[in-house]
Amino acid sequence: MTRRTSISVLFRRATISLLLLLSATGASAQWKFFTLQKDSIPTFRGFAVSFDLVGVAMMQLSDFGSYEGALRVNIHDEWFPIVEIGYGKADYPTDEVTRLSYQTQAPYFRVGIDKNLLKDKHGPYRLYAGLRYAFTSYKVDIACQDITDPKWKWPTSYGIKDQSCNFHWLEAVLGLDAKIYGPLHLGWSVRYKRRIAHKEGTIGRTWYVPGFGLESDTRLGGTFNVIIDI
Repeated sequence: MTRRTSISVLFRRATISLLLLLSATGASAQWKFFTLQKDSIPTFRGFAVSFDLVGVAMMQLSDFGSYEGALRVNIHDEWFPIVEIGYGKADYPTDEVTRLSYQTQAPYFRVGIDKNLLKDKHGPYRLYAGLRYAFTSYKVDIACQDITDPKWKWPTSYGIKDQSCNFHWLEAVLGLDAKIYGPLHLGWSVRYKRRIAHKEGTIGRTWYVPGFGLESDTRLGGTFNVIIDI
């Protein structure tokens, strides 16, 4: 009886010790993800400004687009707090089927942070993942061409002017940038967008949201950035 009890106690102690070791190892790995790599490189590595070319191209090639710039802080080539500011615009002409036109233009803002995932943090390339919180407050104009009433035969029209809306969303970011020459970098990012709160008044879902894009379209988006280190 005593021998069996001793073995049972020993087994329980070994099991508890193993669980504590695994927990400590897991916690250590999680903590290591958030700590800075130890080397002789200073913690503060400067700022960078960037400009997105995708939104500008969309502005020229379609009925909507944006102008967007960003300012980010470089912490040890590993963490990059970032603020993105843009101005989105849509001017959709009268649709042949619905006979509706749509206009909006407004600034938008994003704030977030990226982490460099490469082992060589100080090399010329960066592979990063990050998260953004974004917000815009905008007004919408919707107009409908006159339609002849089928019964009374007089023209009728429909329209909304300066409908106030706002939109909050999150973005998960995966990107890459590379040093080209001196302070010049080029980079791109893929983004998954998720709406978290909105107010769109009586018009229902708006067609285009500044900074978010087409609301009925895919939640995926992207940027191609010209980046200059300061």
